[in-house]
Amino acid sequence: MKQSNNPIIRLIEQTQGIDLSKYEDVFLNKTVQKRMNDTFCGSENAYCTFLEQSQSEREIFLHSLEISYTEFFRNSLTFSVLEKIILPSILMKKLNSNKNEIRIWCAACAAGQETYSLAILIKELSNGYMEKINFRIFATDQSESQIHEAQQGIYPESAVGNLSLKRLNKWFTKQGNNYHVNHELKEDIEFSVFDLFNDKYSCPPASIFGDFDLIVCANLLFYYNPDYQQKIIKKTNGSLSKNGFLVAGEAERNILLHSGLIEVYPQSVIFQL
Repeated sequence: MKQSNNPIIRLIEQTQGIDLSKYEDVFLNKTVQKRMNDTFCGSENAYCTFLEQSQSEREIFLHSLEISYTEFFRNSLTFSVLEKIILPSILMKKLNSNKNEIRIWCAACAAGQETYSLAILIKELSNGYMEKINFRIFATDQSESQIHEAQQGIYPESAVGNLSLKRLNKWFTKQGNNYHVNHELKEDIEFSVFDLFNDKYSCPPASIFGDFDLIVCANLLFYYNPDYQQKIIKKTNGSLSKNGFLVAGEAERNILLHSGLIEVYPQSVIFQL
C-alpha cells in the first residue's frame, strides 16, 4: 500500500479502513478540493477536523469517488465506427459461424446511457436482416445505486440531448419531464454489480464465460494509477474473443497504445490485441 502524502486521504484510509492508493493522485486531489469547497472548509486542516467529526462526510467523500458519468452516444466518432464498421463486421462473422449470439460487456456502465446506446445500434442493425440478431449485453458497475438507476432506465430531458428525435421517439416514452427506456431495448441487457478489481472473477459471473466480441471500458482508466490501469486492461483483454474489440475513452488512447493494443481506425479509440 502506497502511503499518501495528503493528510485528508490518510485520514479517510485510517478511519474507513480502506486503501485509496489505486486512484490516480490528481483525481484524489480534485475530489478533496471539491469536498472542501462544498463544505466551506477554507483549509486542509479545517476539512480534516470536519472529517474527524462527521461520519456522514466521510461516507459522502467515498461516494464521490464512484466514477459514474456517461452520456448517450458520448463519442460521436467512436459510435459512428461501431455503427458502420465494427458491429456489421461482428454480425457477418456470426452469420458465417456456428455462434449466433453477439456478446458485449459494458465494464463500467454507470447509469446505463452507453449500454442503451449500443442496444439501439444493434436493434437498428437487425432491421436490415431477415433473421433475428441474437445479442446479449452484460452491463456492470461497482456501484449498486448506479446499477439500479441503469435498470430503471429513466432519464431527464437534459440527459437525452445526443439522441436524434427519431431514436428518442422510437426507443423512449416520455412521462412528465422524463424519458423512459422502452422494454424492447431492455430485453437483451443484463445489469449486475461487478468490481473490476475482484481477483476471484475474470469477467462478470452473469456472463458465465467471457468470450466477448466487444468490451466497452471507456473513461475509467485515467482515474486509476498505472498499476491498476494494467489490472483493468489485463482483465478486459483476457475476456475478449479472438479478434474481439475493446472500446476506451478519448483521454485513454495513449494508455492503450502504450499497452500494445492496436487502434483499428484512426482516433476511434477502438482497439484489438
